[in-house]
Amino acid sequence: MTHDRKGALLAAALDTAAHGWPVLPLRPGAKRPALHGETACTRTGVCAAGHVKWEQRATTDPDRIRAAWSAGAFNVGIATGPAGLVVVDLDRPKTSTDAPWGATTFGALCERAGQTVPTTRRVRTASGGTHLYFTAPAGTVLANTAGTLAPLVDTRAWGGYVVAPGSTTSAGTYKLEDDRLPVPLPAWLYAHLVPSQPSYRPHIAPAIVGASRAATAALTAETAAVATMTEGGRNARLLAGARALGRFVAWGDLPRHVVEEAFQGAGEAAGLPPAECRATIRSALNWSIRTARPRTGTA
Repeated sequence: MTHDRKGALLAAALDTAAHGWPVLPLRPGAKRPALHGETACTRTGVCAAGHVKWEQRATTDPDRIRAAWSAGAFNVGIATGPAGLVVVDLDRPKTSTDAPWGATTFGALCERAGQTVPTTRRVRTASGGTHLYFTAPAGTVLANTAGTLAPLVDTRAWGGYVVAPGSTTSAGTYKLEDDRLPVPLPAWLYAHLVPSQPSYRPHIAPAIVGASRAATAALTAETAAVATMTEGGRNARLLAGARALGRFVAWGDLPRHVVEEAFQGAGEAAGLPPAECRATIRSALNWSIRTARPRTGTA
């Protein structure tokens, strides 16, 4: 039975990846990633240069998928951002049976907008809710939301994942109810989800006793470089920039919170989701501070 279950989940992972949607293993019978977190990272293998998050490790490579799922009956997660998907999650009330379901509140939202509930790829969740799959508009970066559209209506995009059909939890099995390909995210829904772009001003580090001019100049230059990046290299540039500044934090030239705030503003100005910025900056600084060499000279 275990072998059959593992084979079925492997097939589900391969089928999902065949759509071009990167997958990641989730814990057997659960919804959390089966990959290690930053605090447990050994900085070896794929993490030799620093912790690699689950979103970056999600893959469509059949060989990597077979290798991962050969180790256990892992549920299947879809990394929605890299997959180019926006998934609307219509949830059920956790406690009160009198409260309206997400499907009800979403239907009311559609009605107020003068729209019908979109017909698209639909998955029944283990708890009886619904996932509606849409393709994200080209060139956009949308973050996850919780209740932004309506009560019990969440969305998953960059920084998020959904459990794929065929996966099973104690509440039941995720089942594909409508196997059509996802339709584009309707413009009226996109308008509700698109974040307002914050204005960005280059960050100038305040005067700090013992700080070098090199630290101040580096912070200004690196954050400006991040803020002006276009889609495709933003996260990598944010990672590199924060790593470059970690040594100044380790040497006591710049307070960590100053560096974090500066890169957070720059990343968001470039269009990266706030949660993705925070995670990348934290990972980069942790690595850089830990590996920083002693100061030599006056730089």
